[in-house]
Amino acid sequence: METPNEKLYTQADFVDGDCLLFGSESSGLPHSVRERFAERLIGIPMPTGAVRSLNLATAVGIVLYDALRRLHGW
Repeated sequence: METPNEKLYTQADFVDGDCLLFGSESSGLPHSVRERFAERLIGIPMPTGAVRSLNLATAVGIVLYDALRRLHGW
């Protein structure tokens, strides 16, 4: 399970050619990856107590669609 990131995906600046990397549902990203790219990590806000977690497909859909929406001006 990953710890939340202070920077939210809604605050990220996406540019054409970016690569999004998501960790597994059970263990998240490996510590070495989190450490190496610490300044680039973004998170999805979670309502405290109301939602335990999002599955991987849902998380990918949320962030990818928002990145594409902003890049293409939808």
